[in-house]
Amino acid sequence: MAAAPLIMQTTYAELVERCAAAAFKEAFPEGGTFVPKTIKERRYWYFQMPASKGRGQRYVGPETPELLERIAHHREIRDDERERQVLISALARSFGMPKPHDEIGEVVAALARAGIFRLRAVLIGTVAYQTYSAMLGIRLPASALSTEDVDIAQFRNVSIAVQDEIPPVLDVLRQVDASFGAVPHPDDSRRSTSYLARRGLRVDFLTPNVGPDTDEPQTLPALRTDAQPLRFLDFLIHDPEPAVVLHGAGIYVHVPIPERYAVHKLIVARRRRIGTAKSDKDIIQSQALITVLAQKRPHQLKAAWDEALARGRTWEANLAESVVGLLPAPRDALLKAVEWRREMIAGLELKLDEVAARYDFDRDVVIFGGRDNGGPIRCEISREALEDHFEADGLPKEGRIEQFRKNRSLIGRMAVAKYRSFPIEEPGVVLIRTEEVERLRRLVGVSSV
Repeated sequence: MAAAPLIMQTTYAELVERCAAAAFKEAFPEGGTFVPKTIKERRYWYFQMPASKGRGQRYVGPETPELLERIAHHREIRDDERERQVLISALARSFGMPKPHDEIGEVVAALARAGIFRLRAVLIGTVAYQTYSAMLGIRLPASALSTEDVDIAQFRNVSIAVQDEIPPVLDVLRQVDASFGAVPHPDDSRRSTSYLARRGLRVDFLTPNVGPDTDEPQTLPALRTDAQPLRFLDFLIHDPEPAVVLHGAGIYVHVPIPERYAVHKLIVARRRRIGTAKSDKDIIQSQALITVLAQKRPHQLKAAWDEALARGRTWEANLAESVVGLLPAPRDALLKAVEWRREMIAGLELKLDEVAARYDFDRDVVIFGGRDNGGPIRCEISREALEDHFEADGLPKEGRIEQFRKNRSLIGRMAVAKYRSFPIEEPGVVLIRTEEVERLRRLVGVSSV
């Protein structure tokens, strides 16, 4: 079973590379010429289209070793559509990786062909979230995968700087569904940041809010549309990574790195009304990603968390408030990865219950119950701790449980103290070890006997 995620990720990595090459070949046909330009001491590449295509120039991207390699082998790229379809079939059928609804896939494909991802736009929202399954080798919760929206974001300064543009967005969308229409913006009915098809599919364009908060639409010249400015969006779409939407022969896109997506969802969840469908979906998506990232990519998760905290008190407050609402396991996995203790989150409190304790022979511990804001917390005390500090040495299972009962009040207070002030060892669990007992006694104000 352990090999399945690795095979899935390897298959997906090959698909991303093949789709990147295919998108490059489609955007830059044979007969043209790649031309470098130096802009503000940085080197960028453009493509001089062949005479048969009108001799215009297309933006290629900032110079990197990977881009230079792709340019050098441009003429060698072959059409491998069938091979890409086979890879997608393997991911979807053999591993159960999510695919978008056909209409959503067609819309994203049309936008990709028009060049929005070449012009450094970023696919965000649930369609981007779907790509993380294969990327990380996990199956994401089905309840977090459904959507009727396509969300596209771009930095406005990037949109200006690329010196290139796609056809008008509405024209591109109407190639897929002629019923698409521009939705008048509520603050300026002459402008549109959203486009809606008759059957309900919506395409939204967004851009980071720069400066004071505003709802005034911002123009994205490269995409030939207006966009809704949003606070915190710059964090999400900074330094995105390539991905493939599993539709057709694969759609090469750019999405936020999953660590930024997980942290960003925590931030925006607190800005929505608690209990709404969107707020709940934000938390579900964040929890699912945190669970796997804390295990597979803890250093990257911590880096994204630390960057968010460095942006100021508002960011820190939003994150801390959202963490309280997570289930214990993903919450503790996050806190462990970012090296926070539970006492750093206001409102987290462990409450012990009166359920009878039981002995777990597999772990060699006495288990007693507790809950915090997120749900059940499994509290435990080791056999060694009971023997060394609570007169259970040499006693059978029943004797250890009896000694626990006699000292339940003190042991419970010690569990609360460890829950709050000790580093998290295992998500959703508080285990009292023998070497910790003396310190915990002092924390709860009880001297050793």
